[in-house]
Amino acid sequence: MVAAVGGGSHSDSADGDSAAGDSAVALMHGSAARSPGMHDVARVAGVSHQTVSRVLNDHPNVRRETKERVQQAIVELGYRRNTAARTLVTNRSGVIGVVTPRSVLYGPTSTLIAVEAAAREAGFFVSLVSVDESGQALLSNVFEHFMDQGVDAMVVIAPSVALLAAAEAASTRCPMVLISADVASCKTFHTASVDNEDGARKLTKHLIDLGHRDIVHLAGPTAFMESRARIRGWSAELTSAGLPADRIFDGDWTAGRGYEVGGLLLKERLPTAVFAANDQMALGLIRAFTEAGIAMPEQVSVVGFDDIAAAAYLSPPLTTLRQDFELLGRRCIQMLTALMAGQAVANEVISPEMVIRDSTAPPRT
Repeated sequence: MVAAVGGGSHSDSADGDSAAGDSAVALMHGSAARSPGMHDVARVAGVSHQTVSRVLNDHPNVRRETKERVQQAIVELGYRRNTAARTLVTNRSGVIGVVTPRSVLYGPTSTLIAVEAAAREAGFFVSLVSVDESGQALLSNVFEHFMDQGVDAMVVIAPSVALLAAAEAASTRCPMVLISADVASCKTFHTASVDNEDGARKLTKHLIDLGHRDIVHLAGPTAFMESRARIRGWSAELTSAGLPADRIFDGDWTAGRGYEVGGLLLKERLPTAVFAANDQMALGLIRAFTEAGIAMPEQVSVVGFDDIAAAAYLSPPLTTLRQDFELLGRRCIQMLTALMAGQAVANEVISPEMVIRDSTAPPRT
């Protein structure tokens, strides 16, 4: 084990900036044909080779001024790490494979961004494949591709049953964390998720506490794990309150479907409240009710799920559930890092936060 960098060691001695600059100029002019290496960085910065390695690997026991001197030398020399050599020495590629559905939906896209940012902060590169979930053979080929590339670990963003099945088949090949909402019955891989069922219960309870007894659910597609968990939460909360859970409409995550269901409710029997499984469908509902002259929340309350950027600016501003995707990404990468180190890892479940705005109120008596 390399000893921690001490205040009085030669490798951490503070050389003058001008001396470092002169050394850098000499190297660049005298060795133009050779790419600079770690020993060159160490010589220019006036530190040891081990100290340069610590800085490159973001070791915590390096003094700030030493780190800055090494980073300055790296910039002056134009040093770049030899990833291939590092892989041979450490048996690690520093690359995490990420599989995500080919989708522009808010949840999977926000999750992907969060995972990529967390991986980069932890010192990993991300190799990304977006997939059409309709072909099981294609999904299997994606996992084979990552195995051939020698990734250190994989993250699978799996909102649907098809991706879940493909991930389960590949989960024994390398460390893997699955990000999915409803995988309690799966034992072969580790999971990180937002508690969608708990979020749905919170929203439904909020409506019940306001006095609503006729609460419709506009669900997402049943092929999505999040949809199933949200349906279960809505139904369970109504049942526990002694209320019927019998008014449910199939949705597809789009504002267009929300608008269509709003029209159907206007023709049938308008409930006092509607729980839309995502904010986009809630947006369509609000548009349909507004066009029909329905006052919200006086005649009907509407809630969504996700807290998209536009939710606070709808008319009325939308009561919804906020998912902490940034925290989800960090926890996912922390789990992978622990798994690669051979440590025991527990599944992560993150509770969503209810955001109450003006689209909900007690029903008219």
